[in-house]
Amino acid sequence: MKTSRDLKSGPPKETESVAKACQILAALEAEEKPLRLRDVVERTGIHRATAFRILATLQHHGLVNKTPLRTYRSVIRRLPLRNIRIGYAAQSDEFAFSRAVTDGLISSAKKAGIELIVLNNAYSPIVALQNAEALVKEDVQLVMEFQTDSSVAPLISAKLLEKRIPLIAIEIPHPNAIYFGANNSQAGLIAGRYLGRWAETNWRGKVDEVILLGLPMAGSLPASRLTGALLGLREIMPGVADSQVRVLSGDGKLEASYDAVKQYLRKNKREHILVSTINDTSAMGALLAFKEAGREKHCAIVGQNASSDAILELGRPKTRLIGSVGYFPEKYGEQLIRLALQLLEKKQVPQANFVKHHLITPNNLREYYPLVRGLS
Repeated sequence: MKTSRDLKSGPPKETESVAKACQILAALEAEEKPLRLRDVVERTGIHRATAFRILATLQHHGLVNKTPLRTYRSVIRRLPLRNIRIGYAAQSDEFAFSRAVTDGLISSAKKAGIELIVLNNAYSPIVALQNAEALVKEDVQLVMEFQTDSSVAPLISAKLLEKRIPLIAIEIPHPNAIYFGANNSQAGLIAGRYLGRWAETNWRGKVDEVILLGLPMAGSLPASRLTGALLGLREIMPGVADSQVRVLSGDGKLEASYDAVKQYLRKNKREHILVSTINDTSAMGALLAFKEAGREKHCAIVGQNASSDAILELGRPKTRLIGSVGYFPEKYGEQLIRLALQLLEKKQVPQANFVKHHLITPNNLREYYPLVRGLS
């Protein structure tokens, strides 16, 4: 039974060492990767020696793991969240990139105890609109939208805004939505610079033409991957003229990209052709067209996404897919769930949330994907 003295005393004072331990655990849980001791010190402001002792204590009691690289990871598992219902409209089952995003998102939602309603947009604006209506009827608290046609993006956003349902737009911007995906201009610059350096090394700087293989329906922001690629190429090779650049549409698909490049090759006999594409699916279509024309050595291609199909191709000896800008779609799920929870908790989040890009080439492939083996 509480006395009047107990009631007047208020809540107990914090124990300083316990408070610091909580700070450290919070810092570890906030990061995707394990932290070094100096990272923990930077994030918490706790003295290095004190932080080291607390980490050692947490490790001894099984709350923190220390890795062979002398980094630390929290092993505390939060209780599953209840009554959270999120809708996800996937781009398509057709593309390896989209499948990787979907698989990662389903896995991450399950770990977080979130109910995820998954629909397939089937790369169709009509289906995407129908799916948006269906998710509204499912009474979801938030929607993640991965659809490619920018012309229907305002309609989808309007449907959700009317019901006050927050929207995360994956890869393709939508009005009034939080964006998550590529930093398109930066990804393009990475591709273009590498094409230029490769041409200088392997063709002594000789470039006859440049093909930019795009996806017009996705709108201007994804198209900046290609304008960025041209800017990056010209940083390395400023002599590349507008008259040498050919812009083709591959619809972001294998067959359409193959057809577009095949028709180009019928009319063009040049031998030093650099190719930058909107995604890896288009890159694979372009590569197939050069192969079938017996002109594989006439091209050097850089794709976007580093999807599983491109990763396998990069493992082939002497491939002319010389690189792909990595987006790491297999990691999207964890990041998207974290972003969704922040929105549902009414926390401030950036309007645009960019993934980190790294150029994947045959030379560094196994640093990122060690299980890939050379293929014949």
